[in-house]
Amino acid sequence: MFHEIQKNCQLELMTGTSSGLFEYSLSWLRQEGWEIVSLEACLERLIRDDPSRRYAVLTFDDGYRDNALTALPVLERCNAPFMVYVPTGAPTRTLQAWWLGLRELFRSQDDISIDAMSARFHCPDFRTKVSALTKVTRWVHEDYSRAATLFPTFVKAGLSLSALNDLYFLDEDEILALARHPLASIGGHTTSHVALTTLDISAARAEMIDNRSYLENLLQRPIRHFAYPYGNFRAFGPREQYLASEAGFLTAATTLHGHLSNPQFNYFALPRVYVGSSDTKISFQSKMNGLQRAFEMALWKTIGRPDRRNQFAVVPKGDLGSRLN
Repeated sequence: MFHEIQKNCQLELMTGTSSGLFEYSLSWLRQEGWEIVSLEACLERLIRDDPSRRYAVLTFDDGYRDNALTALPVLERCNAPFMVYVPTGAPTRTLQAWWLGLRELFRSQDDISIDAMSARFHCPDFRTKVSALTKVTRWVHEDYSRAATLFPTFVKAGLSLSALNDLYFLDEDEILALARHPLASIGGHTTSHVALTTLDISAARAEMIDNRSYLENLLQRPIRHFAYPYGNFRAFGPREQYLASEAGFLTAATTLHGHLSNPQFNYFALPRVYVGSSDTKISFQSKMNGLQRAFEMALWKTIGRPDRRNQFAVVPKGDLGSRLN
């Protein structure tokens, strides 16, 4: 799982994956014998229970422009298929992308008050800016309803989220062009990139169905796959999995760490391996070879935390096979 692929991570306050680490990740997978396949090809192999070769699916969330400008040339050199999950609000420039607003706020100012958080930050250099941005971002992730409380701060600072959408996200023409690429697939990611658990059932359903309809009308092709915004247990649960299936998606991806190694995995709670700004070549390898997962499992066993990755109802493989056809 990737988001932005950045040529200058320092300029973007360490909020994406460096282009160097991205290129290394694909090269390492190839060298270690992993085949990079599309999500559709992955599902077909899973249905066949084909254990002959390890394989990986590359996914990008949100539809950032650098996915096409920076990542695509690397993907082409590697002949690597990939999936981009796009929220409607990104290309329509209506997305209330609070994370972009926060980043711009800390990049452009040295003294910042986050009134909703009752916090003030003095951050005159790169290190303190990254630290402050991380603190506020974590605060939002503790309760996604807090995101809306940041908007008065952005208005006071003269920041336009629409302009940031225009700067960072693919527009409709660019998504159309990307969707025509033989390596690319497009998936759904809700209308407004909201944490679905914060909505009532009708609003959550509309976020999925309207997003799917928008993308299908834009691209004139079926949209079969989905990713939950934020993708953790605070942002989705059994209700959201049911709604994703009801909306007609074949799969729904989470941000929960894991590999598809369990034959009873859940098609509507697919785990992923996140590769981000804090990763190094060594940490990437440990994520992919299972060392990090083994450490987490040992730690959870010690402290009594359950592994909830597969706690929800499983969609039978036979059912998925008929829907793939």
